[in-house]
This record gives sequence, structure tokens and C-alpha cells, in this order.
Amino acid sequence: MSAVHFGAGNIGRGFVGLLLDRAGHDLVFADVDGDLIAALGDADSYEVHEVGREPATHTVDGFRAVHSAEQADELVAEIAAADIVTTAVGAHVLVHLAPAIADGIAARSPEAPRLAVLACENAINATDILQGHVEEAWVTAGHDGDLHDRALFANTAVDRIVPDQDPGLDVAVEPYLEWVVDRTPFAGAVPDIPGVTWVDDLGPYIERKLFTVNTGHATTAWFGHAVGIERIADALADDDVASRVRAVLDETAALVVAKHGIDPEVQAAYVDRILDRFANPHLPDTTARVGRAPLRKLSRNERFVSPASQLAERGMDHDALVTAMGAGLDFDAPDDPEAAELAQVLDEHDADAVVDQVMGIPTDHPLHAELVDLVATHQAR
Repeated sequence: MSAVHFGAGNIGRGFVGLLLDRAGHDLVFADVDGDLIAALGDADSYEVHEVGREPATHTVDGFRAVHSAEQADELVAEIAAADIVTTAVGAHVLVHLAPAIADGIAARSPEAPRLAVLACENAINATDILQGHVEEAWVTAGHDGDLHDRALFANTAVDRIVPDQDPGLDVAVEPYLEWVVDRTPFAGAVPDIPGVTWVDDLGPYIERKLFTVNTGHATTAWFGHAVGIERIADALADDDVASRVRAVLDETAALVVAKHGIDPEVQAAYVDRILDRFANPHLPDTTARVGRAPLRKLSRNERFVSPASQLAERGMDHDALVTAMGAGLDFDAPDDPEAAELAQVLDEHDADAVVDQVMGIPTDHPLHAELVDLVATHQAR
């Protein structure tokens, strides 16, 4: 068995790559970072350190590394021979992977089983996004045959905190991980990857994770950063920040329970576990890192506007989410280009335009007026 994983960064090495290696796959990392690819090429192994109350260390070895841009032929050959292709690059980068994936699929033997393609990104149905790009690349390249006779595409939901850390191949991660995959495209023949949870309906898992982990993490970061707290764990130790985060997650929990029929006690336990993970003092995660990219995080289908809009449509409480979005408007980490871009948008456009263009909420939506008031108040300061 072999696997090609796009994205050899900390998440790729410390989460997806680790599980593929432990499942016995011949692992190939693909990336455009020349220094990282060279380091992986020179190394026999690296270590993944789980930090927390019960620390553990896992060794990953036997991998190869390919430069996605400079070794295009080798990359296509690796994909042609693989059983699975995974990604952890950021949803906006997926379009750039599509041509190589399409070419690799086209180069596969007609007798080979379908290639499983899984995008492991912090985005709703990221594999659908990748699939669309691969379909376009397939047609553009003029490949013969039906792409879907040679490949299958399965959506995933992934969750593991992997903070920024010092350069090097070894990775520090939290002990908890969740990798949930839609089994339906596999027609009953799912690969054996210990640590993966296979489900028939991925929707509840995607929204539960996005609206709890991602919403809660960004809320902690934005409110913590606003009062000068550097570390996520320290932000949650602040009573005011913790209270604000809890209020937000009470609202998103109510949505998850109402929409997906999840038992309220089960969701409450999930929220408690997530907050316990954020408070892990052994993770050197910062409010500046977790809070970055506010422009994306305040967009229509992301972790704040999506649950707030759904709650507003249902006539349910969403005030805490709106308040958290205000903290996102205030986020000003100096090394975050998105924070600077958002500040420019707020300076150049009126509140109605910001709500429409940035947050994607039209004038006839029940959330629109609240968000216009929120943005206008921010702009008036």
C-alpha cells in the first residue's frame, strides 16, 4: 500500500502522515517548500511528540519526499502507483494540486483499483472542492475515459491541534485526534487506517467540529488577544475570556442539537472536552496564530457567520456569536496580512457593503441588521 500526502508541514507530518504510516502505507510527502523536502529526503525518520497529561512519542520512518513543482514527473508517477492521496495544504491551495492529481490518475494502470482522494482541510466538504478542480484539470488536459472510473473522492472532517513550533522535522501535537471520513464513495471497501472513523453521514460531524472546535478556538484567540494574553491556555484561564467562549459554544451547541439531533448531554460532554484541550498548558499555541485570517473566518460559510445565520433563521439566541465577530473585526496581529486587509476593507467600505461582501449576508436575512450595527459601531470608534 502506498499513500501520497500533499503538505509536509506540521499537520501533515504530525497527523495525517502519522496515521498513514501507522497503517502501513509507503508514505510519500509532496510539498513546494524546498528546504523541507530536502530535510525529509535526508532524514531516516522523525518523531511526533504527544504532549499533555499522558505524553507519548511516535516514530515515523520509511517515507520519501517529492518537490511538487520541481519533480513533477516523479510526483505523477507516485500518484499513479498510490492507493490513497491526502492533502493538508489549506483549501485555497487545492486548485494548484489538481493538475498533478489528474495526471497521476490518468497514468494509472487500467487494472488498478480506484485511487482514493481525501482532502483533510479545515473547510466544509473540502474534498468536493478538490474534486471540482481535478475534474476541470482532467478535461483541460484532454485525458481519456471517465475520471470517476479511476478515482473516488471522499469528504473528511479532521481535528488535531498542532501549534506553530520551532523549525525541524519533529512535531509536538496534542494527544487527541479525530479523522472522520465519508464511507459511501468506497462502496463497502474502505481502507484499513486505524484512527479513522468511517460514517455514512458526514454532515453532523463536520458542523459539530467546525462550530465547536474552530469557533471556540478563534473565539478564545480573539478575546484573549484583545486583552494582551499571548497563549491560548492562558486565555482560557482568564475568567472573562472563558465565560465569553462558553457563551458562544452554548449557542453553537444548541444549533448542533437542534439541527442534527445530537443528544444534548453528548454535545455538552464534547464541548467540555474541547475546552479541556484548549487549556492544555503543554501546547505552545498563541492567540496571534489561532486568531489570524479573520477575513476568512468571518466569511459566509465559516465558523461564525454560518452558525449565527442558522440560529437567526431558527429564531434562536446568537448574541454571543455576534459579539465574538466584533472581536474578530478588532483583531490586529501585526504579522497577519488578512487582519491588515480586513482593516482596509473596513476603512474603505460602509457597513452594508462589508456585511454583504465579507460576511455574505444579504439585506433580507434576519441576521443582516445586527451585523450592520456591529460593523458600523466598529467603524465609528
